[in-house]
Amino acid sequence: TKIRLEEHPENRLIQHLGNNCSMRYSCPAARNFFMGRWECPIPVSPACNSNCLGCISFQPEEHELTSPQERLAFIPSVDEIVEFTLPHLESADRAIVSFGQGCEGEPLLVWQLMRDAIIAIRKKTSRGIINLNTNGSKPKAVEELMKAGLNSIRVSTNSARKSIYESYYLPNNYEFEDIRESARIVRQYGGWASI
Repeated sequence: TKIRLEEHPENRLIQHLGNNCSMRYSCPAARNFFMGRWECPIPVSPACNSNCLGCISFQPEEHELTSPQERLAFIPSVDEIVEFTLPHLESADRAIVSFGQGCEGEPLLVWQLMRDAIIAIRKKTSRGIINLNTNGSKPKAVEELMKAGLNSIRVSTNSARKSIYESYYLPNNYEFEDIRESARIVRQYGGWASI
């Protein structure tokens, strides 16, 4: 980890993955990146449009719960993303890069950034899988990401029943039906969709 951090001192995202995710929280995906294998995380969003009761990266001060992790505090650039994900996709065994991590909010809130990063990555390599872990709140954004080259999506849910889902996720500006539509769109484009 230390060597790679020294090789990329200006890349805020690599520094976040090393100093925060890997060394502080022992995040398996961050450790995979530094070990050059399997799934590599790409946290991109400091904000969220859900207010999950058990959120691991943000709890309002009035709650008695404490978040076990600190949330990403910046939005990375396309160059910062491509700088480490492209080499990972080109060389890692069973390479996957995944937007949407426990140390961030909802990545679909910065879908244009993800789209631009996916386009830049896919201009250089078709190897590996580009995945999105999401609440699935923006089906139109998901469609644009599929057009850009996204391969798979995992939509977070705690229930297939709307009332239970919404009482836990407390969604802002989206509905339970949006998450179903996002998964449907991924399948329509031939991608892998899971919950």
